[in-house]
Amino acid sequence: MADDPLHDFARTDVTLLGETKTVYRLGSGPAVIVMAEIPGITPKVADFARRVAAIGCTAIMPSLFGVDGKEPSNGYIARSLVQGCVSREFVALARKTPAPVTNWLRALAQAEHERCGGPGVGAVGMCFTGGFALAMMVDESVRVPVLSQPSVPFPVGGARKQDLGISDADLRVVKERVEDGVCVVGLRFTGDPMVPSERFERLRAELGDGFIGVEIDSSKGNPHGHRKAAHSVLTEDLIDEPGQPSRDALELVLDHFRMGLLTSSPKK
Repeated sequence: MADDPLHDFARTDVTLLGETKTVYRLGSGPAVIVMAEIPGITPKVADFARRVAAIGCTAIMPSLFGVDGKEPSNGYIARSLVQGCVSREFVALARKTPAPVTNWLRALAQAEHERCGGPGVGAVGMCFTGGFALAMMVDESVRVPVLSQPSVPFPVGGARKQDLGISDADLRVVKERVEDGVCVVGLRFTGDPMVPSERFERLRAELGDGFIGVEIDSSKGNPHGHRKAAHSVLTEDLIDEPGQPSRDALELVLDHFRMGLLTSSPKK
């Protein structure tokens, strides 16, 4: 229906590792797992997934929290944030141990790779799920990761500002994947306190040329009109106009998926 912001997506219930979640699909071609930010799959998250489908990939949106298709509001965001912070699925990530949900997402990546084909799978996490794309790299099917405003662990104290939200063992695997040619893209606004510059500095230190960090000026009086509290690079704070740095960041992400999934040798 036209008033349903997800009307053009196919909805299915997917059971993996004994857990069932709703998954939305759109398009054809290699899979890209689109993990919504807090508060959940909003209309603008769905719009981003449509862009992914439009380049020739299958956009896969798992429902992880919130009300699917609902517009964001301050109260809704606060409720979803509390839900995520107390959920056993997510809370382990704040303790530098793998969150249970990342195991489910890795299984989803494997399943969608088999289903959709191609050289591998893309994964983009946003805000609360931003670091999930990094953790998912432990599975070899995840070939094109994007970390959009990775906010967890919440940057309380100097150590957590640099924390990547994955275990040391998983970080070693991530670095091995990067040495084998996988490139990680990260996005943040410079004034976003949820994604401090120290986190991107750590990513550069650990991954070297395998990390492309895009940092968009959101300082007071910036020439592009980004609000000081800008946070969501690909969705709520995207200024979708030519010449805007957030639009450039969106195009870079889509090109990342094109290069990694659509111009490589097909999966054997």
